[in-house]
Amino acid sequence: MIIAIDFDGTIVKHRYPEIGEEIPFAIETLKLIQSELKHTLILWTVREGRLLDEAVDFCAKRGLTFYAVNQNHPDKATQVNSPRKLMADMFIDDRNFGGLPDWGFIYKVLKDKQSDSFSTEIYNNSNFQQEPVKKKRGFFR
Repeated sequence: MIIAIDFDGTIVKHRYPEIGEEIPFAIETLKLIQSELKHTLILWTVREGRLLDEAVDFCAKRGLTFYAVNQNHPDKATQVNSPRKLMADMFIDDRNFGGLPDWGFIYKVLKDKQSDSFSTEIYNNSNFQQEPVKKKRGFFR
């Protein structure tokens, strides 16, 4: 399975453009998803340039590397005229409907191959890691 992972609010707490504190068990769980469950991970974030490099380095220093970053394939030459839309089987993002569930729950769902029941289980899971995202007023770039 190809899984796209957001960075801010999913691997680390929101402190953009800085890198926030690591969310407990995020990196350890993602490394298990790669090594034990053999899923392919792609970092999918709004970060670009230096800010993106900092996020990739942050993860790499903790032993987490990604198959690709903000694209479907690691080889940029294959990305000519390719769409920005990522081809992934699952997206893990704090902005999902319902927010980000606990990383232990994410691992269990993937390990038990219950991805079809993920949407149902998310509604029943009351152990979210984070506070709801605060709404911003006005237009921000």
